[in-house]
Amino acid sequence: MVTQADKGAAFQALHARRGTFVIPNPWDVGSARILAHAGFEALATTSAGFAFSRGRTDHGVSREVMLAHCAELAAATDLPTSGDLENGFGEAPEVAAETIRLAGGAGLVGGSIEDGSGDASRPLYEIARAADRVRAAAEAAHALPCPFVLTARAENFLVGRADLRDVMARLQAYQEAGADVLYAPGLVRAEDIASVVRAVDRPINVLMGLPGCDLDVAALAAIGVRRISVGSGLARAAFGALLRAIDEIQTRGSFTFGESAATSRDLSSRLSRRAT
Repeated sequence: MVTQADKGAAFQALHARRGTFVIPNPWDVGSARILAHAGFEALATTSAGFAFSRGRTDHGVSREVMLAHCAELAAATDLPTSGDLENGFGEAPEVAAETIRLAGGAGLVGGSIEDGSGDASRPLYEIARAADRVRAAAEAAHALPCPFVLTARAENFLVGRADLRDVMARLQAYQEAGADVLYAPGLVRAEDIASVVRAVDRPINVLMGLPGCDLDVAALAAIGVRRISVGSGLARAAFGALLRAIDEIQTRGSFTFGESAATSRDLSSRLSRRAT
């Protein structure tokens, strides 16, 4: 049986080895098991994808509900699972640290803390405050009984503050605060990603699946990116198929969407195996 300690050690090893790996983002148990069956080596939750599946908008789920979801996904496969823990569900560093402790208790072997405040008038925490939050989270992560990879996120490009210099300054501060992986979602230009990779000495996670970016795994590997995630991209792709099917039914009165739908047999075969 694969233990949480085994998963944690495997997750750390993925970040320590040479090369680039893709960590896709399931939004429920079914998508987690399908991704595990496909041969991916680790999974990461998506706060937005999960929120959509619950009929809510992003950041519309409580910490208790999110951690229960993370525990369900962590137990769904034998793969290491990292959690999208938003901003730690509170401003105080102590709250971020407690969220990480709870994440470890939920079976996760990694998790991210972002510096977005959720306040439109000041969408990002000041760098010093944000670094204090990462430091508290890192201390909690590294004190857990099983290995835990902490990712620190700079949300600039997602909140309309597309200042690359500030992104790099933030990631450097989070590196010094003890983060194991650094992440600035929203970067789409190869030169910007390369600048971030050169600015720090921690593994960099890059978000793919955004409109306007045609970089592939080979291109990102050549830049020096260690980890690639897709955030809510897979969930949005699935919901996109649903919306197209609805539109076909309502505007054309036809049902050809079924031609490209997965078969019950195919889904059952992918869900019946537990990937190791």
